[in-house]
Amino acid sequence: MKYLVGMDGGGTKTACVVTDQNKNILFECTGGPSNFLMQGTEKVSEMLFGLLSKCREELKAEYSDFISIALGTTGAGRRNDAEKLEESFLTFAKNKGIAFNFYVDSDARIALEGAFSGKPGSILIAGTGSIMFGKDAYGQIHRVGGFGRWIGDEGSGFYIGKCGLSAAAKEFDGRGESTLFSKLLKEKKGITTSEQLITEIYKNNFDIASVAPFVIQAAENSDEVCNNILSDQCDEILLHIHAMMKNMKVSELDLSLIGGILSTDNYFARIFRDEVSRQIPGVNIKLPDLPPAMGAVLMAENKLV
Repeated sequence: MKYLVGMDGGGTKTACVVTDQNKNILFECTGGPSNFLMQGTEKVSEMLFGLLSKCREELKAEYSDFISIALGTTGAGRRNDAEKLEESFLTFAKNKGIAFNFYVDSDARIALEGAFSGKPGSILIAGTGSIMFGKDAYGQIHRVGGFGRWIGDEGSGFYIGKCGLSAAAKEFDGRGESTLFSKLLKEKKGITTSEQLITEIYKNNFDIASVAPFVIQAAENSDEVCNNILSDQCDEILLHIHAMMKNMKVSELDLSLIGGILSTDNYFARIFRDEVSRQIPGVNIKLPDLPPAMGAVLMAENKLV
């Protein structure tokens, strides 16, 4: 029997799924992190080979039976970076006398492929950061956002948290209104003065995205400052969607939401869904068809054509 292999990699673990050529799942397992920009290509290559060895043993297969392997992982958004891991892994396998058909792309790319079973659509990722990807009717991939925390990431946990902390800084100085967010910052993080805030942000590597839920909680409890923050960030995300639809040249769009800021049931996510329905009625928000690892299987299959 011949097999397709899809891998969904990240900073903490790598999920691996093996299917037959009809994409029936035969075996699943997990391995270590595959962020090769942090771990290094050699270490990740060794881990990936270990996953394939585990699959081979379980299925009583030969390495040559794995006819196509696709990995989507953190750090592979730029093609030249992805090629570094491809070359490293293929060299690692070659040194063991094995040749593979192996391809690397970003974790967002396999999520997009899985969300719509390879068909056109778009994913909006809003977690710590934010980015949007779309696949049009011609198979072309479009990207909006993803410029990182310094000049982008609008609507993300980082950006919402940063706006909340900025509001707290103004309150501490007397430049802004009192907010429920500042009270939550005191209760949850023990930050009550500008000196503490500066120390936490600039010396103690404070997790800015961790306070985004405080902004959302305060807004839900009618805090005007925090409601304005969420309104502004909702508008920013809507701009992403408008741009994506323009780039894809569509008036209707299937959209899947990924990341805790928008995919969970919270006040900001509800505001966002209401505004999408009101302002962009051509957008259909839907759950992903398949998990990212199966999206990688679809990409592995495409590499055989």
